[in-house]
Amino acid sequence: MSRVANNPIVLPDNVEITITSELVSAKGPLGALSQALTGDVAISKQDSILTFKALKQSKHSKAMSGTVRSLVQNMVQGVTSGFERKLTLIGVGYKAQVQGSKINLDLGFSHPVSHSLPEGVTAQTPTPTEIVLKSNNKQMIGQVAAEIRAYRPPEPYKGKGVRYSDEHVVIKEAKKQ
Repeated sequence: MSRVANNPIVLPDNVEITITSELVSAKGPLGALSQALTGDVAISKQDSILTFKALKQSKHSKAMSGTVRSLVQNMVQGVTSGFERKLTLIGVGYKAQVQGSKINLDLGFSHPVSHSLPEGVTAQTPTPTEIVLKSNNKQMIGQVAAEIRAYRPPEPYKGKGVRYSDEHVVIKEAKKQ
């Protein structure tokens, strides 16, 4: 059985959870999120505690109980405090600037790259080589960060490119003659 599903979720006072047979919705100070459910997991709410249990004894049902618990936990955290992802641009002339709902990137190409942000994701550039993404949806912010990083992933010889701020790039040694 999933050990993650054994841990209950304690809801903060400012979060409202609505549970139906096919949908879980969370509403809090930073907005509202919803997640579709499979029929394999039962969610029960007592006071401000959510518990998760697999309905069937199949391997898939047990695995989904932990997955659904993690998704609901991320929803609760998203509507209370939100999520933040930082990207760093490393390279001569690499820079970024935010204009409305777009990020304009200069990444050493012959043309500038413009990335449109989806609804619910905001970006800031405290310095020209840093991008800070904020959202209440963890999946969406991770996807946007991965798309921006994919324009110029870090290369292994000099480390130039777009990387997560906590990412460590192993630098290879150049070929010796």
